[in-house]
Amino acid sequence: MTNHLGQDVLVVGASAAGLSTAEALRRGGHRGRLTLIDAELHPPYDRPPLSKQFLSGAWNDARIALRPPEALSELDADFVLGERATHLDVAQRRVKTNTGRVVSADSVVIATGVRPRRLAGQEAFTGAHVLRSVDDARRLRAGLRPGRRLVVVGNGVLGSEVAATARGLGLSVSLVGSAEQPMGGQLGDLGASELAAVHRAAGVNLVGGHHVRSLIGESGRGGRVTGVVLDSGEVLPADEVIVAIGSEPATDWLIGSGLELDDGVLCDSRCRAADGVWAVGDVARWEHLGLGGTIRLENRTNATEQAIAVARDVLGDGEPYLPVPFFWTDQYGVKIQMYGAIPPGARTEVVDGDPADGRFVALAHDDDRLVGVLGWGIPKQTRVRRQELAEQMAASVPALR
Repeated sequence: MTNHLGQDVLVVGASAAGLSTAEALRRGGHRGRLTLIDAELHPPYDRPPLSKQFLSGAWNDARIALRPPEALSELDADFVLGERATHLDVAQRRVKTNTGRVVSADSVVIATGVRPRRLAGQEAFTGAHVLRSVDDARRLRAGLRPGRRLVVVGNGVLGSEVAATARGLGLSVSLVGSAEQPMGGQLGDLGASELAAVHRAAGVNLVGGHHVRSLIGESGRGGRVTGVVLDSGEVLPADEVIVAIGSEPATDWLIGSGLELDDGVLCDSRCRAADGVWAVGDVARWEHLGLGGTIRLENRTNATEQAIAVARDVLGDGEPYLPVPFFWTDQYGVKIQMYGAIPPGARTEVVDGDPADGRFVALAHDDDRLVGVLGWGIPKQTRVRRQELAEQMAASVPALR
């Protein structure tokens, strides 16, 4: 391990995964040159609050900063902000940016995250938003005034969170999505049904089971958006539209690099994409030995935990990364947690609490095998139930028995 402590490390991406990797390297004894490159001009900030506390105005820029300036300074790293990586030479471990800058290192960690998907023609309209960056959140927040009409396209995690936040600000909100109920693909029938009831009680117009055909608005490029046309032909009037139809890994700059790309950067069980190259966070698709296949996770918890695993491997002390897949969301003051997954057809049973009381834990089984733990408003009990899922996953990996 000692031989790795003085190497130069380049991290491409300075959001949660990239910054956490850099911090874990330093905690692990790394004393070599450490460089972080990021396309954004802003110092590292946290993204989950963008759809909730920051969007509502409850938090300011200082509250979403991942670290105060003095902590970033103590990291003794070179932050190259406002420059976008455009090419990776895997053999030389060298990255080129859009300004022509070239940075070489002994090890490269890819942490470029994801980009939001957009509707066809969306860029032609003012008031049609996506939400990935703090600047996106500022633009959207400027239009969220009481009494205005917001149409949220996409009823997954992000869309549901934005809808809840906007209703709290007094807007008229329609939540449109291909799933019949909000977060139906993530929470299973029970969880999605409960979430739908909460949104309806808050006054959200739920339009499930539909796709958006197009946006309409004032004529001319840059004209104001005025509505959303559904596949049924129905038009939902809108003063603002937020498109939250998923994201795609930011890997275009890696085309031609020699790395294998398939819905992310393909990695082995230790998150290695090639000799001396790793991927971490939303952009990484790695071999999960406990699940018997590759997996890519888009959530804040994974960004931090995977960064620690990658840093250890960079320093020569790594092992297979075997997390229990997890995500959480806060809506209307309720913390919803999901460990594992609830596939279609899974059998779900409430084992703690009661949905009628707004607090419960449910276990999902597929062919008598535990596959998911859903927690609703009771985080402590949910974490206890998670342990059974973790033990089952560990037992499926021979080397860990």
